[in-house]
Amino acid sequence: MSTPSGSATLPERLVALDAFRGLTMLFMASSGFGIPQIAKAFPDSAFWELLRYNTTHAAWVGGGAWDMIQPAFMFMVGMALPFSSSRRSAEGQDGRRRFLHTLWRAFVLVALGIFLSTSAGGRPNFIFTNVLAQIGLGYVFLTLLVGKGWKIQLGAIGVIAVATWTAFVLTPVAGPGTDFKALGVTEPGQTFSGLWAHWNMGANFAASFDQWFLNLFPREAPFVFNNGGYQTLNFVPALITMILGLMAGENLRSEKTPGEKLNWLLKAGGLCLVLALVTGTTLCPVIKRLWTPSWAFYSGAVVLWAFALFYWFIDIKGCKAWTFPLVVVGMNSIAIYVAYQLTAGWIRNIGKTWLGNDLFAGTYGGLASSLLVLGALWTFCWWLYRRKVFIRI
Repeated sequence: MSTPSGSATLPERLVALDAFRGLTMLFMASSGFGIPQIAKAFPDSAFWELLRYNTTHAAWVGGGAWDMIQPAFMFMVGMALPFSSSRRSAEGQDGRRRFLHTLWRAFVLVALGIFLSTSAGGRPNFIFTNVLAQIGLGYVFLTLLVGKGWKIQLGAIGVIAVATWTAFVLTPVAGPGTDFKALGVTEPGQTFSGLWAHWNMGANFAASFDQWFLNLFPREAPFVFNNGGYQTLNFVPALITMILGLMAGENLRSEKTPGEKLNWLLKAGGLCLVLALVTGTTLCPVIKRLWTPSWAFYSGAVVLWAFALFYWFIDIKGCKAWTFPLVVVGMNSIAIYVAYQLTAGWIRNIGKTWLGNDLFAGTYGGLASSLLVLGALWTFCWWLYRRKVFIRI
């Protein structure tokens, strides 16, 4: 595409970003490679327990590799924003048109999140904890911070962290007679005492908000609790993650040398880790399902350092040839996400029909099923890539 006369140069794609996004989406589509099922057959194995921990969601506090999928995805939304904004500006789009596109994209993301949360045959399930809905709810605010400078962006992170923490602390703690099982608590470690009791599962500020907000929509039954403890208002502290991505993206688009850009990523990750250790041991627990400020900093550190490794190896060292299988997926992340949500079960059933049930049964049946779905979805993305079809919102 030619650059319009008088406009800025169209930005070059960052291979590390496409590859990192592709790895994240493939990990998501793997369904954990069936490892949790395999680990049950080896209850005394520390090796399989480590793999199980990193391929399942934490029950409440903490989180391994599997819990980093959503933070990585949201981080990359922020990281890609300076590149897409620059591209739209280079194409001659004025501020009004870009803002209208922002509103439209936010609406579509929220609507798509609701659609993917709705079961066939039932009424629409108005729930906003799906990652696409979470991104859509915060997207307009995120775009307002593009180009505003690191001081304002850091200030926004600080305000969000303090406001979120304050809202939870000012909400009264559930009394001693509370039936936590009726609020979705099923495992030890999902409730606390003392200060951290303000982040008890099913009995916290965000949960109380959803018990009011979600019942404003037509429902088959009144909303009482979310089975996993996820809440609509998570999108507010999740903006910290997206702002970190935005700052990283603007760093990568700056005039700094590649070494200076890498140094920024490493230092930012280190700062986030320090903040996570301080806040996560004193002010609030590290909980992904509520996106506590300590979780935002902890996951931010992991994602920043993980991406820094990709950036160093791919864009600085120039080792790009191996990234093709990841880039194919990374350039169609929305396509594989929606395809996975809609077709994973169908692919598994087709596999059983043609390959037999025995392949997908037993200890390693989940692994075979995961590889089948992963292979089918990668082939779909490759088919789109070959035809230069890139689905965007």
